[in-house]
Amino acid sequence: MIGLFAIALAAGAASALMFASIISGALISLVLYCLAPLPLMVAAIAWGPLYAAIGGIAAATCLGAAVSFSYCIAFSIAVALPAWWLGHLALLGRPADNHAPGAPLQPADAAAAFQWYPIERILLWIAGVASLTTFAALLTLGSDAATITGTLHRALSRVASAADSPISADADQWIDALIKVAPAFAAIFATATLTVNLWLAAKIAATSGLLRRPWPDLRSIALPPLTVAALFAAIGFSFVGGLVAIIATIVTSVLLAAYALTGLAVLHTLSLTWSARPLWLGLIYALIFTPIWPILFCALAVLGLADLAFGLRQRFWQRRPPPLPVP
Repeated sequence: MIGLFAIALAAGAASALMFASIISGALISLVLYCLAPLPLMVAAIAWGPLYAAIGGIAAATCLGAAVSFSYCIAFSIAVALPAWWLGHLALLGRPADNHAPGAPLQPADAAAAFQWYPIERILLWIAGVASLTTFAALLTLGSDAATITGTLHRALSRVASAADSPISADADQWIDALIKVAPAFAAIFATATLTVNLWLAAKIAATSGLLRRPWPDLRSIALPPLTVAALFAAIGFSFVGGLVAIIATIVTSVLLAAYALTGLAVLHTLSLTWSARPLWLGLIYALIFTPIWPILFCALAVLGLADLAFGLRQRFWQRRPPPLPVP
């Protein structure tokens, strides 16, 4: 028990140090900041959500004492709570309907005898958590749309005038355009960060032999049909204006990000017949880190929506039956 408690504290300390490294301003600190939920997620998936909760509380307390109370709150909302909750959902399961209660289980069949929480719903939870954290970050700038916009404009104007040169009209227009897309980009970034961290944490747990659930077939991820209705409703509310429009923009962005991830699953399925599949997939993933990523993001989101409308993966498997499971 003492060893597991030490693991929880170590995970919390690692997350806190990675989160606080952003103070240094170094480029590597941005990478560490993005990976701050990873140690707590590994603790949650490998040993249980309780250890992520212990590590998160200890880390938030230390950050509040050593840095500031605002860092404590930011760490709790952006890192500790998402890591604990998503780790809890990843291990959530119940006995399958085809398993008789009380029947003995072999170790190899223990994981298969459970009906695990669907990956699709975990993806929707990631989108929801990303929405809440992004909106919470914007609320630190103001409580209404005008205040938030004004605070962002002043901050970006100071950055633009750092070279002691006057801000031109063109630069002011670019700042206004950047302010309009900033909530959407922040929400997409938060969704991608949480998804990557959860995937890495599950991979680390699986490699260590500590992953309790079987590895899911990520190529089969499909969002519920009602998700597209929520997407269209959010798009409609984004034209209302004010704080409602900002919230709707954030929700639209995270749902499009979820469909872009579904589009990646579709791409991994349709590319099974490609002769140079690893090369093409590697090129596509490399393009994510280039300035043209918004184009790729839109293309993947459209692919995910097209799969919902036309059943692209279903048609693919009808032409090419999936391989039989290995006994």
